[in-house]
Amino acid sequence: MVNKELLDMLRCPHCVQESDGLLEYYKDSWLICQDCDRKYPIVDDIPVMLIDEGDKWIETGKEDLPVPPPPMD
Repeated sequence: MVNKELLDMLRCPHCVQESDGLLEYYKDSWLICQDCDRKYPIVDDIPVMLIDEGDKWIETGKEDLPVPPPPMD
């Protein structure tokens, strides 16, 4: 499980310059941006906050996200 203090500090790297970039913690496996809908996987309790990684999942509905996320390429 990701530390609550860390979750409170994290923001979407794509949106943070222009908006709040707030993230929803979803099923202990994903962080979903409330502004742009990019989805960032959490692998081994480490959020992968790379814009390219969030781009991979932008078209996937949150109900369709794999839990746990697949291994990184």
